[in-house]
Amino acid sequence: MTVTDAGLDRAIGTVLDHCFAVRPGEHVLVVGDAATRDLAEAIWQGSRARDAEAVLLLIEERLDGEPARPVAGAMAAADVFIVATRQSLSHMNARKEATARGARGATLPGVTAAMLTRAMAVDLPALRARGLAAAELFTLAGTAHLTCPNGTDMWFRIGGRQGIADDGDLTAPQAFGNLPCGEAAISPATGHGRIAASSVTPAGILPEPMLLTVEDGQLTDATGPHGGAFLELLRSHGRDGTNLAELGVGTNDGAAFTGNVLEDEKVLGTAHVAFGASDAFGGTVYVPIHRDVVIVDPTLDVDGHRVLDAGHWLLDTDPTSAGGAR
Repeated sequence: MTVTDAGLDRAIGTVLDHCFAVRPGEHVLVVGDAATRDLAEAIWQGSRARDAEAVLLLIEERLDGEPARPVAGAMAAADVFIVATRQSLSHMNARKEATARGARGATLPGVTAAMLTRAMAVDLPALRARGLAAAELFTLAGTAHLTCPNGTDMWFRIGGRQGIADDGDLTAPQAFGNLPCGEAAISPATGHGRIAASSVTPAGILPEPMLLTVEDGQLTDATGPHGGAFLELLRSHGRDGTNLAELGVGTNDGAAFTGNVLEDEKVLGTAHVAFGASDAFGGTVYVPIHRDVVIVDPTLDVDGHRVLDAGHWLLDTDPTSAGGAR
């Protein structure tokens, strides 16, 4: 898509005014790197225009691990932090400590101006309704079954875990999410089966699916494009790196399937599974890596309720409806 200044300004306005409700005098930290510098600066300028005490911090580009201590300290001291970097800090201790201190925050790993412009130009109340309906169903359910035409056949045990909706509402103290927003997810207790992934970080869209084997909640094999490198990276972090961390569905009807997993996993009608850290959303594993893979045209059944059917959203978002699915 062609990105106009007006379109990007509207997207940044949605982030600052509707997602965060930034107030004059609040301390807003915007973190960027070489890949995202221009966009980070635009968000910083938008914060300044709202009379926030805004700081722009440019850091070294990296793919994994905790940020430097001065970065962590700045995040913890802010009222609002917006981390638009290539690396995801979502599952890092620096992010969790800033959240615990009361900061409102978002991570935007690998974000581009085009992505933010299209994926934030959506009906946020409708997006939130989809996310909350799915998160509630996840919370109440015991099992989930995910399939797709490419070969996915995966069972998850999710009983006793809390579903979450990443819906862009970051107005309360300690609120945290991804931007662009648009997913509902849960951390499974365990799972087994096979996953056919169509998009992964950092390779993007794959020429043919990567086939992943999961046994007793652990990734045990990965074949196909980039499969060996994917498994090796996770195994380099020990057993926790191959932990089955997340099952999620996309809820954003403005997101596009581009090969950037930050956006791909938000596309309405997709599903995603992640490995590595899970403690940020109800799991028990901390490790400084979290890698998502995205499944296209999935069918997802949660305790017998069909949420997705070949990539079509079926979950009823009317909170008064019985059962929550149709």
